[in-house]
Amino acid sequence: MTGSGATGNGLAERAPSGHAASGELGVAGEISLAVAAKASAENFPVALRVLPGALKRHLTAYYGFARLTDDIGDEPLPGLAGTQSPEEDRATRIRLLDDLEKDVARIYDDGAEPELPAIRALGETARATGIPFQPLADLIEANRQDQLVTRYETYADLVRYCELSANPVGQVVLYIVGAATPDRIALSDKICTALQLVEHWQDVAEDLANGRVYLPQEDLREYDVTEKDLGKRVPSASVIRLMTFEVDRAARLLDEGAPLVGTLKGWARLAIAGYIAGGRAALKAVRDARYDVLKAAPRPGKAVTLAGLATTYVKGR
Repeated sequence: MTGSGATGNGLAERAPSGHAASGELGVAGEISLAVAAKASAENFPVALRVLPGALKRHLTAYYGFARLTDDIGDEPLPGLAGTQSPEEDRATRIRLLDDLEKDVARIYDDGAEPELPAIRALGETARATGIPFQPLADLIEANRQDQLVTRYETYADLVRYCELSANPVGQVVLYIVGAATPDRIALSDKICTALQLVEHWQDVAEDLANGRVYLPQEDLREYDVTEKDLGKRVPSASVIRLMTFEVDRAARLLDEGAPLVGTLKGWARLAIAGYIAGGRAALKAVRDARYDVLKAAPRPGKAVTLAGLATTYVKGR
């Protein structure tokens, strides 16, 4: 990628033999290596250690892709941090995401091989489990959108963003566990959208500090809340009413998708029950904080989450 410090197509400079020329990796290649290096310290990879071999391998491959995509979207770019204007930084990230999507597309192109090791691993998983191209492309598109959109006018607009940023994760997990059907995917989409909303409602203050507001603008107007109100250390009565509304709506959506658990068995049932339990525990944490998401992001304790996991697994919803 010209002018950005990357080489070749921005993924990895390749010699005719197909190996990296002169040992130099492009920006995305360096990010990919960083993802692999720090993965062992993070909760998701640690949790994977208890899973059976094939399932662990496939989920790890998808995690590597998802983390690489997110890091291109919002982490400091190796060799470029602090050297570009905000406009140049956005343009660089979008070009890197474009290149990443082209590399992912090679998985589905007979005779082509992805350049990045993380995408080659993803290709093995996609071929073994039947993951289609679209949910992979959607996650990349969500990160492109993050470069351009910092406010959402309506709840419907925000849900459409979640369809790109969150729902693909659940869809891919269902393919990996061999449980992808239209009915299950529809329930999974509700769960994943709800979980994304819950995360946004926990992180209102942090997102605002980063220049983002996920609370729909129509809801801010309806509850007479301004962005200045969201920047205060103590929430006003209007902010509390707004957050009560948003949390209750996310909880209803999560409950609508929860019957997915009852259609699954074994590790798949446990995994989805865990996602739902985590979401419900986060909602409880916000409620226990009396909807104050401005002073700090409310986080649930592990005991609450584990208790919810057991209940959700047994009840199947």
